Amino acid sequence: MTTYQLSLPPQTIDGAAPGPRPHLEQAQRQFGFVPNMYAFMAQQPGLLETYVAGYDAFRADSGFTPPEQEVVLLTISRDNRCGYCVAAHSMVGAQMTGVPAAVLAALRADQPLPDPRLAALSRFTSAMVASRGNPTPVEADAFLAAGFTERHVLAVVLAISVKTISNYANHVFRTPVDAAFAAFTWTPAT
Repeated sequence: MTTYQLSLPPQTIDGAAPGPRPHLEQAQRQFGFVPNMYAFMAQQPGLLETYVAGYDAFRADSGFTPPEQEVVLLTISRDNRCGYCVAAHSMVGAQMTGVPAAVLAALRADQPLPDPRLAALSRFTSAMVASRGNPTPVEADAFLAAGFTERHVLAVVLAISVKTISNYANHVFRTPVDAAFAAFTWTPAT
């Protein structure tokens, strides 16, 4: 199936509107470059601003550990078939947030995770994505039985919201994977 691709060019820090410029500058400081995803999303300032605010809130206050956060973000991106975000979060998981290599490999391959708690987290996140926020009582009970709370359910909702913004923007831009993430390039199974 052929899908639509936007023709809007990526924005630079110097060429960006005042609203998204601070987010591009922060990305430059944090990563040493402006990720392609940010440069494209800067075309719609509210899109980038909303993404950054939600992403930062998820990272700061989700109640998940950094590896758990990455499992959530990778599961959503994988389920939404976003090659850009799977590559980026794979690099972050491997090099910054301590996701075990076996867990990362299983997530990317959509295979069962070797860690029971992380497996329950990924299964519940997938159930939330697939059901559009309507998990069954059995799915929710399994998540809660793994040691998570109802507050964590809301954190998954926040993560789905944030990753939907980035995943869908990457789809319509066909955002090229940055060189920093290239070692983690991922293509969804057909």
